Amino acid sequence: MGGVWGWVFSMNKLSNSPAARWTALTIVSVTMMFGYFFCDVMSPLEPLLTASKGAENGLGLGWTSSEYGWFSGAYGLMNVYLLLLFFGGIILDKFGIRFTGLTSTILMFGGALIKWWAVTTDFGDTTIWVPFGGDVQSQVAYAGLGFAIFGVGCEIAGITVSKIIVKWFTGHELALAMGLQVALARIGTALALAASLPLAKAMGGVSASVGLGAVCLCIGVIAYLVYNVMDRKEDAASAEVSEESEEGFKFADLKILFLNPGFWCITFLCLMFYAGVFPFLKFATKLMVFKYGVDQELAGLIPAMLPFGTIFLTPFFGSIYDKYGKGATLMLAGSILLTIVHVTFALPVNNWVLAIAVMIVLGIAFGLVPSAMWPSVPKIIPMKLLGTAYALIFYIQNIGLSMVPMWIGSVNEANTDASGFIDYTQSMTIFAGFGVFAIIISVMIIALDKKNGYGLQKPNVK
Repeated sequence: MGGVWGWVFSMNKLSNSPAARWTALTIVSVTMMFGYFFCDVMSPLEPLLTASKGAENGLGLGWTSSEYGWFSGAYGLMNVYLLLLFFGGIILDKFGIRFTGLTSTILMFGGALIKWWAVTTDFGDTTIWVPFGGDVQSQVAYAGLGFAIFGVGCEIAGITVSKIIVKWFTGHELALAMGLQVALARIGTALALAASLPLAKAMGGVSASVGLGAVCLCIGVIAYLVYNVMDRKEDAASAEVSEESEEGFKFADLKILFLNPGFWCITFLCLMFYAGVFPFLKFATKLMVFKYGVDQELAGLIPAMLPFGTIFLTPFFGSIYDKYGKGATLMLAGSILLTIVHVTFALPVNNWVLAIAVMIVLGIAFGLVPSAMWPSVPKIIPMKLLGTAYALIFYIQNIGLSMVPMWIGSVNEANTDASGFIDYTQSMTIFAGFGVFAIIISVMIIALDKKNGYGLQKPNVK
């Protein structure tokens, strides 16, 4: 009888309803879209942040390039050095989706408020010592603190949403669902890159753009509360005891994770690939101004093409993975394109038309790898360890998101001449190096898939 009732409950699961599972996806994806908007809302504002105080019609804040690099890297400091993201994954597997997701969205909103307060406050000439940055202006330090708290919430929310999608879409359109979630996230990034600078100039300062992001994150908290209601109904219909506790997460099971070579290859591919994309975007607006001579008012529109392209391409490639497989091949193709892009940016060619064409190619790469990489993790790691697996991947990724912007900021400052012009050849060569490592790791993933039978080249839809 138990088997019969289990079958009946499974038939009544909300996730078996296309309308219900796509509604759940939309709710959590919108929350993450707001998170990604806030994550990059300061990227196009670098020209204002680093302009001397009182310059740019009184909007300049007087940060140095190194301070901006430290601020950008502060996003991952707590995740990396306090291991908060890793512990967040364990909390997710132990206490479930609802508790972890709500906590993470509240952290995002709280960090955003601190960051907004920092950029609206004049701290004078005071400085504060910060890890990996030395003495920085107080405004930079407090803004970085808010960004770091936001980063903890955003990354834990990201792994929670990944597990939510696996929960609702396993056996269905898993890669397409993950691709659409990524696409909505990219809309947030694109809006930040395209609209943040014009909004700041129209509304009288950096604080306007940051404040808008904070309001969006408040809406995101409310949206996640709505999802929690759906998740309770899904668990009740599935006759689950309490969240995922019946899966029997044990700390001893972590050895399954740590001894899995396929998992580590996916993890380091994520590190190398994203190190060549997200940190690059934080410097791309100024790159367009200095190297390609694009007007400052329009410079943010070219990097914005990257996320706009992935809005369509990530779901498209995800649908291909669902129907035809070839996930490992998609990852290799994206890594090759990433390398070509940064090699081109390092070349002494300064045509803005070429910059647009190369950014389009980067958009294709940015659609290929995530669409295949994230849906491949559940094929390698069991569901009861999935939160911890995603957390560890995101944790190591955060090492790159934290350290690379600081590195690139210092490199750019060292390559700035007396007139303020920046030579980007060295920094673009560093980004190209990340792409080369991504290619090597992708080849290793293909070999391991053939050896261990992960099924990365097989379709997802059953």
